[in-house]
Amino acid sequence: MTNNLSGELPPEIVIVTGMSGAGRSTAARALEDLDWFVVDNLPPGLLPTMIDLAGRTQGAVPRVAAVVDVRSMAFTEDLLSMVEELRSRGIIARVVFLEAGDDELVRRFESVRRPHPLQGDGRLTDGISRERETLRAIRGEADLVIDTSQLNVHQLKAKVIGFFGGAEEARPRANVVSFGFKHGLPVDADLVLDCRFLPNPHWIPELRPMNGRDTPVREYVLAQEGAKEMLDAYTEVLRLILAGYQREGKHYMTFAVGCTGGKHRSVAMSERFGERLREQGIEVHVVHRDLGRE
Repeated sequence: MTNNLSGELPPEIVIVTGMSGAGRSTAARALEDLDWFVVDNLPPGLLPTMIDLAGRTQGAVPRVAAVVDVRSMAFTEDLLSMVEELRSRGIIARVVFLEAGDDELVRRFESVRRPHPLQGDGRLTDGISRERETLRAIRGEADLVIDTSQLNVHQLKAKVIGFFGGAEEARPRANVVSFGFKHGLPVDADLVLDCRFLPNPHWIPELRPMNGRDTPVREYVLAQEGAKEMLDAYTEVLRLILAGYQREGKHYMTFAVGCTGGKHRSVAMSERFGERLREQGIEVHVVHRDLGRE
């Protein structure tokens, strides 16, 4: 679909939203470094107007990033309806949601001595709770959820550039995250796999100090009964999910693989899942969230 007589393709837009203190500004700066035209604190109702203005630049502004703040009136309803309106016009509209745990958000607000925008006369945690509830619907519809609880500004920036800096942006991308259940579930996971049914290398003295990236541990884990069957089954599941996401205009997913501590089984399995998906032409980023925390 074109939006002018010259046949120029309509601009695409990324809407950056999420919890206050979770890194929206950092994500926006990363997109700006990639030559996206960034608009901060744009009311949802002005998104179509922004795209119309960008479309009149005759291709000079092909990509727009809009940071949408929770303080916008009728936030959730307006934003969701505006995204649907843009997509109905043939415009590529993606929603990136920045997330972080309550404890980490409290720490960040206290470090800069700022009140939460929805705190009012209550406590900081009250504001965070209200915001989380207000954003529940848009989080569920987001194309990409990024948990920044354990990311510094440089790591978050690198993650955003990794998702949006590639030359083939329509290509499906998967984020495979290994983790330890004892450290908690990754809040940004679209799908979680539990591989604790496999024997734990922790109980083998010579393997205990190693991790799942070391060849002896990797070979041990992958040789266990059920490991290959799980890899085969979930590789096919991931292929089907990513194909469905693409048909719906969503190009990113986060697949979490967990074991007890996030050191041996989940790491080895995540690395192998990454290899399997790359063999199918899927762009994959493998992250070991809890490696080194034991």
